[in-house]
Amino acid sequence: MRRRALFPLAVLLVTAGCGSPASPAAEPSPAAAPSSPAGGCPGERAQPAPDRPVVALDFSLAGDLRTVTGTETVVFTPDLPTDELVFRLVPNGPGSAALGNQLTVDAVRGDGVGGGAGYESAQAAAPGGLYVVPLAGRLAAGESTEVQLAFTLRLGDGGFERLGTSADVSWWASGAPLLAWEPGVGWARDPFVALTGETAVSPASDTTISVDAPAGLTVLMTGDQDEPTRERGGRRTWTSSEPAARDVSVAVGLFTTAETQVDGVRITAGVLPGARRDPARLARVTGEAIERLSARFGPFPYATLTVPWLPDFGGGIEYPSSVLLASTQERVLVHEVAHMWFYGMVGDSQFRDPWLDEAFASYAESVTGEPPAAQVAGLLGTDGDVGGSMASFPDDRRYGTAVYGKGAAMLLTARQQAGAEAFDAALRCYVDAQAWTIATPADVGTALAGLPAALTVLQQAGALDPEDLPG
Repeated sequence: MRRRALFPLAVLLVTAGCGSPASPAAEPSPAAAPSSPAGGCPGERAQPAPDRPVVALDFSLAGDLRTVTGTETVVFTPDLPTDELVFRLVPNGPGSAALGNQLTVDAVRGDGVGGGAGYESAQAAAPGGLYVVPLAGRLAAGESTEVQLAFTLRLGDGGFERLGTSADVSWWASGAPLLAWEPGVGWARDPFVALTGETAVSPASDTTISVDAPAGLTVLMTGDQDEPTRERGGRRTWTSSEPAARDVSVAVGLFTTAETQVDGVRITAGVLPGARRDPARLARVTGEAIERLSARFGPFPYATLTVPWLPDFGGGIEYPSSVLLASTQERVLVHEVAHMWFYGMVGDSQFRDPWLDEAFASYAESVTGEPPAAQVAGLLGTDGDVGGSMASFPDDRRYGTAVYGKGAAMLLTARQQAGAEAFDAALRCYVDAQAWTIATPADVGTALAGLPAALTVLQQAGALDPEDLPG
């Protein structure tokens, strides 16, 4: 999900701030069966599930710009029976907590809530990486429950993380308890890892956001934003809605903004004082990325895209209809915009199958120009399976080399072997069939069923196992 300035496909750099290696004992959650029809291509893009979760997030940023209090209301309708709800507390992950970020749950309410709610470690920092809410009775598949969680988020120092504070800006992404449900599989209790990457899985949800903040600041966030309320008591409230968001990001700061429209998508870019950057140019370049990527993968998934430009921490972090940009490299921006298709719309288990979003987003950088064949071949020949889980990589260098670098080279090579036109058509079928779901490697195998040369490349690179292949 995150794109450190790892490579323009050829040069892989070590990411900073790495900790101890992931636990080799951790095992990925089981994968769901492939859902797209073998060899088939839908007539139109799939729509979000009508019984998807409904999430309402209310945030309030204190005057110290480091404390966020909030409530999260969730209406959840499982497709499998369950007697609990599990939420992932992303700010308590090792890298985030090391910068001083922390998310705590203060209270849980709901008619169906039982007793004994509490934290589970999941190899995260205190108070834990998961928050588990027992239900008073077993919830049947198709039966709904509504819960509300009150929480407090403390923001740490600025850095290449989803949350933090710096001069003139505070930001938080995954800053509320994240519903950790994978349709067809159940609750994801995957451990956190000490790598610069993600371990979450979450369903696309009908989401609304409210942010109460000091009046002098501008909010840029996930979703189609409304105009803020008038100043009252030195504060304003900003609201947005996104009908299919897996997670959300919020940036609050002294932004100067500019807007543009591309293919019906409203793009809002914001820059901070002293940045010596032009928000209009950032909006224009973002629009150009949307145009190039749409030509390759099909229409942009969202009605809006916000791009707050943070201090240059050397990378970017994407969220549905929003990019936290912390780099001057335009390839990083293209990578993050590509994630709107791969992660935002076509979801995946970021612990079990990180290549399904990172390899595809890295491959998508090639819309700005393909690297020399020798460089692609060199990356494709490096050690490591593209399809490894987050627990299988001992450090950031090997994770980045295998998943980002070799993964992109693998897909470029598969496209060359199968023929660009046929490969692009197959990927568009994959995107349309798996829209708003949690995809698996088997779904990629199904999409490429008619392209045996491409399947061979993916299998040799360790992205597909024999059971992922069609037939």
